[in-house]
Amino acid sequence: MDRYRLKFLGSVQVPYHKGNDVLCAAMQKIANNRQMTVKFNPPSFCILEISVKGIKLAVQEDYYACDRSNECSHFFQLKNVSFCGYHPKNSKYFGFITKHPADQRFACHVFVSENSTKPLAESVG
Repeated sequence: MDRYRLKFLGSVQVPYHKGNDVLCAAMQKIANNRQMTVKFNPPSFCILEISVKGIKLAVQEDYYACDRSNECSHFFQLKNVSFCGYHPKNSKYFGFITKHPADQRFACHVFVSENSTKPLAESVG
């Protein structure tokens, strides 16, 4: 299992399940939305755990919190992850696209790191 510390920027519904254009458009949409609210809503710290079963997202409101009562976890099975990658112009931005388990809907989940997210994208791939 690989673990990565990131900041979670948000999720947005996307029209297609794969493609760098779809990923970049989702990143841009989230960035634009965050510019208006970043003062009141800073990004949450999170840990992404990548395993052969899927991606676990643990979002923490307080990065240094000892208790886990303020942590929100989500798990995405790999069969529902259709695409992942980093922004071609800034590899600190990473995202992955998931398919809703029951409906024909897709969402892109976007993160930012202090360092390049190329190893993260390779781990998911």
